[in-house]
Amino acid sequence: QMTKSIRKFLLLFPPALLAKNEFYKSTTCTTFLRTTQNMQSSKKSVCFRSRSDVQTCTSWNAPIIWEGMFNPGHYDQTHRSEGSSVALTVFAVGRYLDAYLEAFLNSSERHFMLSLPVSYYVFTDRPEKVPNVNLAPNRHLNVIKVERHARWQDISMTRMKTISDVIEADIRHHSTHVFCFDVDQVFTGRFGPEALGDTVALLHAHYYHLPRKLFTYDRNPKSEAFMRTGDFYYHAAVFGGSWRSVKALTEACYKSIMEDKKNNVEALWHDESHLNKYFWLHKPSRILSPEYCWDTSIGYRFDIRVHRLLWAPKDYYKLRTS
Repeated sequence: QMTKSIRKFLLLFPPALLAKNEFYKSTTCTTFLRTTQNMQSSKKSVCFRSRSDVQTCTSWNAPIIWEGMFNPGHYDQTHRSEGSSVALTVFAVGRYLDAYLEAFLNSSERHFMLSLPVSYYVFTDRPEKVPNVNLAPNRHLNVIKVERHARWQDISMTRMKTISDVIEADIRHHSTHVFCFDVDQVFTGRFGPEALGDTVALLHAHYYHLPRKLFTYDRNPKSEAFMRTGDFYYHAAVFGGSWRSVKALTEACYKSIMEDKKNNVEALWHDESHLNKYFWLHKPSRILSPEYCWDTSIGYRFDIRVHRLLWAPKDYYKLRTS
């Protein structure tokens, strides 16, 4: 009974557990922020000490973005003056199109990068079924037909090559940044330019409060995604950065996936395992807190003050092709 009570307490108040682990190490980005002119701007708009209840900076001095840390207006104005623009990629293949795409796009129009030009890139096997969405000025929808694979795992993994190809062919000519999303999500709050950076990773909502030994990295030494340890556990449902960095990321992950395929190996969590390996070797310059992709089934967490993007209800048995 005592064990159950302790577990319940830790789920409601994760810092009680994290105080014993790596996540709540006291770190400061001040030294790093003084090193470049670009970071001087971030120092004015990000207050690292405003959230003493969470980790706001990594050991390599990358900010972890939480509600209460940043000035939204400053980021909107700065990125507008710098001419920032964002390409959003999303895959809606098979039953995922009917189940999620319309809600995803409509909610994005209400919350995603409203101060900047946005180009949507929807990859689907049924272009004719893509819903008509009322887009605001300076926001455009591009629909690209892709092959529907027999296994959902292959759909998940081949998206890396598809994203890399469209960056090279089109995005790099029109957008400064790229964000890649899973379609089974709904925007519910501001998801603005404070999320932009050179390489952007997302803390997984189910793992951000756990010790590293519980992270589900790929432990198979035969896989290119193999990891003994890491910094955090990142969620592949959201990642982004400058177009150059996202192109490098997707190319590297696809190369690792194909090397595994050649050796008849499949990573534990498919492209997410390879993404975690990439971010272990190439540290992200900016990390988004789980506010930016939250699962309400987790229940109440006192450190999650706002939900910016929510997992949509999932019925994998009906949705996935195998």
